[in-house]
Amino acid sequence: MSSASADQRICLYDSDELDGVLDAMAGHAALLLPANRYALVGVLRRGAPLARMLQQRLARLTGTPEVPLYSLKVKRYADDLSLLHPETALTENPELAGMNLADTSLLVVDDVLYEGHSLLRTCAYLTRLGAREVRTAVLVDRCVSRQPIRADIIGIRLQVAPGDIVECNVPPYESTFRIDILRHD
Repeated sequence: MSSASADQRICLYDSDELDGVLDAMAGHAALLLPANRYALVGVLRRGAPLARMLQQRLARLTGTPEVPLYSLKVKRYADDLSLLHPETALTENPELAGMNLADTSLLVVDDVLYEGHSLLRTCAYLTRLGAREVRTAVLVDRCVSRQPIRADIIGIRLQVAPGDIVECNVPPYESTFRIDILRHD
């Protein structure tokens, strides 16, 4: 007798809970970053809309105009954690490359810190462009980074089984803002 295996999807955080997490992240960012001398860099795909949410919260929290936001395409894994690029692929952003980053602190925002390859590559790229201060923020830290990188601002720390997939569902890419665990049986 054989049984068919099925994937199990578990919602860990819903939209209301994540709103509170993002508020706390914005509060931490407001304390960490120099007023009016920073910009946000959202890692595409889901890091960019998360950076936009933080940008809006920071403006409300500090009572200042929204700071600049730039996107950066960085890719190593597919959403199912299969390796896409042995060397982390980064597409340079001409807007960032054309800026004088020496006097601007940068906050790089991504959805999940897994092994650390993407954040490390992003920080190295921004440093090469002349950035003197690069900070990082992630919605979820899986606490298994294999690179010498850490997040300065962490929304949620999750220690899940190695084969589990942390899915950050972030509008506009998904309809509902939530964090799921996809567990393969």
